[in-house]
Amino acid sequence: MTAVRLFGVEFPNPVLLAAGTAGFGREVEGVIELDALGGIVTKAVTPEPRRGHPAPRVAEFAGGMLNAVGLANPGLAAAREHELPWLAGRLKRARVLVNVAGATVADYVEVIAGLADQPVIAAFEINASCPNTSAGGLEFGATPDGLRELVRRCRAAGTKPMSVKLSPVLPDIVAMARVARDEGADAVTLVNTIPGRLDHRLANGSGGVSGPALLPIGVLATLKVAEQVGIPVIGVGGIRSAADAREYLAAGAALIAIGTAALADPRIPARVARELAHG
Repeated sequence: MTAVRLFGVEFPNPVLLAAGTAGFGREVEGVIELDALGGIVTKAVTPEPRRGHPAPRVAEFAGGMLNAVGLANPGLAAAREHELPWLAGRLKRARVLVNVAGATVADYVEVIAGLADQPVIAAFEINASCPNTSAGGLEFGATPDGLRELVRRCRAAGTKPMSVKLSPVLPDIVAMARVARDEGADAVTLVNTIPGRLDHRLANGSGGVSGPALLPIGVLATLKVAEQVGIPVIGVGGIRSAADAREYLAAGAALIAIGTAALADPRIPARVARELAHG
């Protein structure tokens, strides 16, 4: 598998670490060889530091994992002053995407504007599945108007490329990907987690379902969007092997991201990259 050109830069291979599963890279140093991958998507960055939801935050089940981390992160200032400079000093080939989240559109704008001059960032990944406090908790990406405003204002906040991460439970994910494209998104990330609940497993009650159960859902979403919208897709959800990665690539994904599987076995992403390189 050769290098991939996207966002105006070259990724050494199509394998990324998905947002939220490798922190800012520092957390997995010595465990995952970051430069053996195409890149890393950082955990979500919000304007303010967030402690996230109380423990327990993660629960395994037969189909994967349920998590309710609650966007725990050190905040914009720490990401700018400590985390991103650390990545810039460590990476030689792998690219960096920064996941952006918030409770209001202004939060997203603040993060993008605050990081716009960071040369290590190849692109932003806009988490459109966050609850919009200004809309009564409805997710930003749940309606065309909500997504349109979010992407338009994020696009105006900076010149770096953007990928918009969409939920798999949208009634028409193709239409929403088209909205993102028309408002200036350079790519879409498909898919985010699915809301779920298992009694007494998480302190928060409910969380996001990730892992193997997402594989066919993400592949179908990728195929539909790649065929009907004509926007690059970062495929994510349920990838545990090179065979799984090839499902997304065959469906039209430009890049793929591995998350939950890397938590269980940190060697998987590099192994997938090697196996893809050898056909």
